[in-house]
Amino acid sequence: MCAIVGVFGNSEASKIAYYALFAMQHRGQEATGISSSNGEKITTVKKRGLVTDVFDKKALTKLKGNMAVGHNRYSTAGKESIWDTQPVYASYQLGKISIVHNGNLVNKNEVRASLIEQGAIFQSSMDTENIIHLIAKSQKKDLKNRIIEALDKIKGVYCLCIQSKTKMFAIRDRYGIRPFSLGRLKSGGYIVSSETCAFDLVEAEFIRDIKPGEMIIFKQGCHEYESIQIFEPDPHICAFEYIYLARPDSNIEGKNVYLARKEMGRALAREKKVDADLVIPVPDSGVSAALGYAQESGIPFDMGIVRNHYIGRTFIEPTQEKRDIKVKLKLSPINSLLKNKKIVVIDDSIVRGTTAKRIIKILKEAGASEVHMRIASPAIKHPCRYGIDTPSYKELISANYSTEEIKEQIKADSLDFLSIDALKTSLGNDTNYSLASFDGNYFIK
Repeated sequence: MCAIVGVFGNSEASKIAYYALFAMQHRGQEATGISSSNGEKITTVKKRGLVTDVFDKKALTKLKGNMAVGHNRYSTAGKESIWDTQPVYASYQLGKISIVHNGNLVNKNEVRASLIEQGAIFQSSMDTENIIHLIAKSQKKDLKNRIIEALDKIKGVYCLCIQSKTKMFAIRDRYGIRPFSLGRLKSGGYIVSSETCAFDLVEAEFIRDIKPGEMIIFKQGCHEYESIQIFEPDPHICAFEYIYLARPDSNIEGKNVYLARKEMGRALAREKKVDADLVIPVPDSGVSAALGYAQESGIPFDMGIVRNHYIGRTFIEPTQEKRDIKVKLKLSPINSLLKNKKIVVIDDSIVRGTTAKRIIKILKEAGASEVHMRIASPAIKHPCRYGIDTPSYKELISANYSTEEIKEQIKADSLDFLSIDALKTSLGNDTNYSLASFDGNYFIK
């Protein structure tokens, strides 16, 4: 779920990367970093914390050059330490490189064990470091072919920006599970980023999505980029990007996230009707779907819960204790609006069930006579192996209990989920989607 960005051919590269990372702060809040190159030297600044906390004027002044790569960290592999922040950078036979990675390698443990047997020394617990070792150990004569050889040995999900002193490589895995887009900066040069919402902030024109299995190469002195299809594409776009992860104003594979979420809400209203006085969202994750549900059902929409926007996203907090505290801090009901009303409360998903239980509790304490929960995605019954930190089967409430049992646990008057078929129809049946969290189809072996 991390955010990555690459900027090439612009004298303000590090500043543009900074703004892009700020636009994608929702994809990771644990740490951030930028590496820049001036053609002779790669400089890196990275630290735990938010983008605005890590990069002040002094830090950005250090990051000179017309190319830069950046990263916001959301941990799915690795520990909470400075060694597990990105970019990952190193010196090797051909010079120096810096890498940023969004995704998760499913064979990371086997690859790491093999590299250690060959004498590799690791500084972090991130799977990203595997890639840098594979590149360093390759005997190919140029970086492009070393990268291709390295990627041929790994399995899983990745969007990568790899920077040398004079080149930048942007690569998307053959499945295209995570979004990755290419844009042209109005002030000159190119940008690649995890989400198109970054383009709007830095005044970049969207060119296209980077294709699954594609490598794009930017070279100093060349005004046009080179494109190579290094792997046969087998697209499986992550449905959870549309459901929760991406910002509503982003476009993924030609589909606007906000409109997709509204359509999920409409489909939910058609499938899971309920007699109620008011439709309210869990802010902010349920707003788009709740609007769609209200429009389709004819039940009035209102903001019955107020969110404190100084609190970050609870789902991406690394511990349950932190998530519980944040739910209490960030959500407050509007009692006068809810009193004696039958409420339909819409959220995008239920993972552990603790947030849903807390929301039902505060709505009933506010005086709601009935609280019916509707979820604008299917039940999450399987952990994600492809870059989202959904927990083990033991922690996933829908993996262990029926919908009726969950309803009793969270103390809702009723509970229903969107069906998998309705989700696919909402997103459009013109594309294959990664639905592993819902149907258990782990297609990357």
